[in-house]
Amino acid sequence: MNEHPSGFDYDYLAEAATLLAHDEPFPGGAVVPPIYQTSLFTFANYAEMAETFAGKRRQPIYSRGDNPTVMEFEARVAALEGAEAARGFSSGMAAISATVLAFVGAGERIVAVRNCYGDAYRLFERLLPRLNIKVDYVDGSDPDAVAAALPGAKLLYLESPTSMMFELQDIAHLTRLAKEQGIVTTIDNSWATPVFQKPITHGVDLVLHSASKYLGGHSDTVAGVVAGSAAHIKHINEQTYSYLGGKLSPFEAWLLLRGLRTLPLRLPHHMKSGLTIAERLKAHAAVERVNHPVYSNHPGKATLAGYAGLFSFEVTDEIDIAVFVDALKYFRIGVSWGGHESLVVPAKASLEQTPGLNSMARFGVSPRTIRFNVGLESVEDLWADVAQAFEKARK
Repeated sequence: MNEHPSGFDYDYLAEAATLLAHDEPFPGGAVVPPIYQTSLFTFANYAEMAETFAGKRRQPIYSRGDNPTVMEFEARVAALEGAEAARGFSSGMAAISATVLAFVGAGERIVAVRNCYGDAYRLFERLLPRLNIKVDYVDGSDPDAVAAALPGAKLLYLESPTSMMFELQDIAHLTRLAKEQGIVTTIDNSWATPVFQKPITHGVDLVLHSASKYLGGHSDTVAGVVAGSAAHIKHINEQTYSYLGGKLSPFEAWLLLRGLRTLPLRLPHHMKSGLTIAERLKAHAAVERVNHPVYSNHPGKATLAGYAGLFSFEVTDEIDIAVFVDALKYFRIGVSWGGHESLVVPAKASLEQTPGLNSMARFGVSPRTIRFNVGLESVEDLWADVAQAFEKARK
């Protein structure tokens, strides 16, 4: 794979583009799916209800379960991931919580990669101990460390790359280790999306997304989704989905379907601009290190067909981080990522969040670290913004 954007081959996007842009006609000849904004669905007769309740036919009953608009979104994500089925949720954390709690019970143990998403970490540290569920954290880039932690575990929780530090894992190798011991494997694939990484082809059981990020792509939707085998999704449906109540609404699903249409067009732009900014930061005198998978020699890099526009870098002591962040005009100060707008998150501020339950503090993220979400603006405008902010921030 060419590492510089000017030589990147985008032909691999064609299949995803057709899958996401082409539909069979919807009712009435509509070119986009209808929003089924209804709480319940009725039956024509007793037999239909009885057969549906008995699981002999699939028909929406109540929108906390199935809804046609939501089902359309789920089908698209499943097809994109190469999965048999998917289940949408009201947030990425709803998807993570329902998935974890469906497969892990009291007295059991999870192995999770370090530098996992902050709220996933808080779930593991705040709620799961109350249920007598233990979580052990490992350096996911070290297969020997993972192998040593796996015996007796019930679930392996991966993120490749990880949050804030963007460490990679050899997904295929780790899933083989887990499968040898009957351990369910999950991965948060929000960063790469199924356009740039398909974990199921590397043996992962369940793929999680914060659909609020690149899948939605417009910073106007909060949602989550998990994809996997029909059996695993059925297990989540039966064990947690209906009871935790984190259902995806029809309107949110419709927004997500809209966002998916342009996913194969947006991601190359994010990638090209992100790599350009990363290269220039790497060469800048005020930057000590750029945390981006493109610079990694880890075997986990082989599973990536492309790179998202989210990465971090560490600045030297001569830069006043607060002044640098405040001086930025195109990079707005805010959490989340994956939308059209560029964003900045300084680790120094994030390290003050929720003392004692802070993943960045737990795993030693430097306060000199800054995360960029490179959006869809002109890359030259973005770099001019960064350059002037550096000049103002020099002590």
